[in-house]
Amino acid sequence: MTTATHEFTGSGRRHADRLNEPNGGRSDGRGNGQRSSKGPLADPVRVARGLGWFSIGLGLAEIAAPRRIARMIGIDDDDTNRNTLFAYGVREIASGVGILAQKHPVTPVWARVGGDMMDLAFLTRAYGSSSSQKNRVAAAAIAVLGVTVLDVLTGKNLSRARQSEHEEGNGVAPKQGHGVEVRRQITINRPAEEVYRFWRDFENLPQFMEHLESVQSLGDRRSHWKARAPAGTTVEWDAEIIEDRPNELISWRSVDDADVPNTGSVRFVPAPGDRGTEVHVELRYDPPGGTIAAAIAKLFGEEPGQQVRGDLRRLKQVMETGEVVHSDASIHRGMHPAQPSAEPMTEGAQR
Repeated sequence: MTTATHEFTGSGRRHADRLNEPNGGRSDGRGNGQRSSKGPLADPVRVARGLGWFSIGLGLAEIAAPRRIARMIGIDDDDTNRNTLFAYGVREIASGVGILAQKHPVTPVWARVGGDMMDLAFLTRAYGSSSSQKNRVAAAAIAVLGVTVLDVLTGKNLSRARQSEHEEGNGVAPKQGHGVEVRRQITINRPAEEVYRFWRDFENLPQFMEHLESVQSLGDRRSHWKARAPAGTTVEWDAEIIEDRPNELISWRSVDDADVPNTGSVRFVPAPGDRGTEVHVELRYDPPGGTIAAAIAKLFGEEPGQQVRGDLRRLKQVMETGEVVHSDASIHRGMHPAQPSAEPMTEGAQR
């Protein structure tokens, strides 16, 4: 959020541009742990070290002179903003120390991404203030966005490097036994055969999975998935069906070099009392940056447990009404008069 941010963003972008240069990094898959199939990449650990020192420097500035920083980015230097910048400074120093203290700082780099989101939210609110200098606030936001892109690229490269090193050391792909588990269920007033058939056609899934951009069938029980991720990024992976029992169960796992390794299943169980079908979803995923990054994502509504809950509610609406019904809360910002929903949720829409 300072002039140093602009300078670092410029150098960071140049460094990020070199990631895909033919000679931008080693191609032997060792040292920096990058896959040659992805192209030579600059050493992500070295980039992370630079981010660590940048965090410490920015944090010290925000702690030592929060009022001056506030004026530089075009916001009021009142006590509220001063205290906020002071707290952000403490956070930056903690992130920097965490990065410099670890050999493979995947988690603290992804923690920085969460901090970037907080900074962008703070600047967005400041831009809407009548007393702010909008040109300075906008410039600061652009600088933070540039650093966010670098943080995300570095986090993804570090995650891939760690996975590559694990594979080289063990001769097998890393097990997905230490990820985050998600379990959700909902009752849909439709027969199991109908719900199963709709889900089994994976190209239907983007109709109710909000973060999912597309699913392409590749044949032979395989498909290619593309989803939106935080900070305007996308993640992609190939998946294969490992068990398919018509009208009862679909289970899958990611394959090859997935951006987010995952495995899961969906079960279709006739609901008691002839009330339709209970849909049970179980998901295990390995978040880039570990459970800390998952916790940060949860604060911004990006955590898969929250996504699955919302996805199942939209699936219920699609199956029962033929479309997703949006409430006033989902289409209006800020305070607004309460309105009755277009279609009340039934008792089964829980969890």
